[in-house]
Amino acid sequence: MAAEVRSPRARYREQNRAEIKTAALQQLAEGGVQAVALTRIAKDMGLSGPALYRYFAGRDDLLGELIRDAYDDVAQAIGQADGAAAGDARATLHALAGAYRSWAVAQPHRYLLIQGTPLPGYAAPPDTLQRARAVLGPFLKVFAAGEPAEALRPVVAEMAAWVRKDDGVADWVAQHTGLPAHGKAAGTALAGTVLAWSQLHGTVGLEVSGQYAGMGHRAPTLLTAQIDTLADSFRL
Repeated sequence: MAAEVRSPRARYREQNRAEIKTAALQQLAEGGVQAVALTRIAKDMGLSGPALYRYFAGRDDLLGELIRDAYDDVAQAIGQADGAAAGDARATLHALAGAYRSWAVAQPHRYLLIQGTPLPGYAAPPDTLQRARAVLGPFLKVFAAGEPAEALRPVVAEMAAWVRKDDGVADWVAQHTGLPAHGKAAGTALAGTVLAWSQLHGTVGLEVSGQYAGMGHRAPTLLTAQIDTLADSFRL
């Protein structure tokens, strides 16, 4: 298929949108989501306020684009780690967790944009849900072959019920595992993924926000131990 030929106007528009997003990310890094201001971006770019609104409908529209980009980037990072240790579920789990942490530590402002305290009055675009699920998809595949310990059976039962009653979740699990909604394995895959996500979000979030400073341990060491414990719980 021939490459799409874009008009000079389309290229100019794409270039300006990219420049606006770059400026917004700089503001985000300097002062958090509250610091993102379209008027300041317009001034720095030599544009009028109304001109900037030709590219983004408002700050919420711009934030939505930054959120989509962040989810897509971390999903790509995790996707590259998926299969790094083919045939070894535990090693793959460590690779996925490590890729997630590395992305977050390298870009804390983007991590906090998607996982930090929500901006009052702001609602992320509905399609970010699918992007967030794409981040966790490779974890489903790892846990699908797990055998949960007795203590985890209630969690697996709850997750199995969730898969059965929510078509969107069922499709998500099936996409990454090939498992039908009505089956124990689907509940196991989802339970392991949710538990892994809780561990990741807790440990990485604390590290990125500086909460581990002076506590006498390193976040990677803690995360490794948590992932090993979780893998043991699912006999991976």
